[in-house]
Formats: sequence, structure tokens, C-alpha cells
Amino acid sequence: MPTIAPTVDFTIICREIRCKWSTPESLTACQSVLASNLSTLKSEGATARKVIRMVCGSCNDFKIQTLVPCEVFSDFESGGFGGEEKILEGLKGIEGVSGVETQTITHTEM
Repeated sequence: MPTIAPTVDFTIICREIRCKWSTPESLTACQSVLASNLSTLKSEGATARKVIRMVCGSCNDFKIQTLVPCEVFSDFESGGFGGEEKILEGLKGIEGVSGVETQTITHTEM
């Protein structure tokens, strides 16, 4: 099991795509981008993955988190993060969407 520091272990790595939406229409368009790419994001390659969508209505966050077991993360990464570039392009093309970015973080249920 990988460890970041003593007692900070993890078995899942999360690749997060996030952006800010500004109107209900831009949020709906973000959801459409996710929906049209969801099957690839969840299962491109040999390992099925868990995908979580989070939306904050007060700070206008739209987040897509893809959870991948540590032992296959390098394959997910080298394969383009399950079609991530297409999702990023789609989000960047939406009027009223800003701050499109990604982050790789660990994920552990406590």
C-alpha cells in the first residue's frame, strides 16, 4: 500500500477534472460533456473505474473525479486518463465556463 507519510496510506488515486460554471445553461452543457464521455472515462482499457460527479450550487464548481486503483494508475495515465483531453476541450468550449483544470490526488474512504 502506498504511503505519503506515516499513517497516510492509500490504495486509490483520483484524477479530477474541474471547472467553474456561471449559468444553468453552462452547467447543463458541462453535464452533457460528461454524459457523452462517461463510458470511455469509466472503462477505457482493462480496468473499470468509478466516476463521481460533484456540483456546488453556491460556488459554481463542477467536478469529475475518476477513481483508479494504485496498481493500474500508471496505465490509466499513459493511456490519456480515459479520454480526458476530449472532456477538457468540451468544457473549455462552453460559454460561461472558466477555470478548467485537472489534479491528481489520493482518495481514501475513512
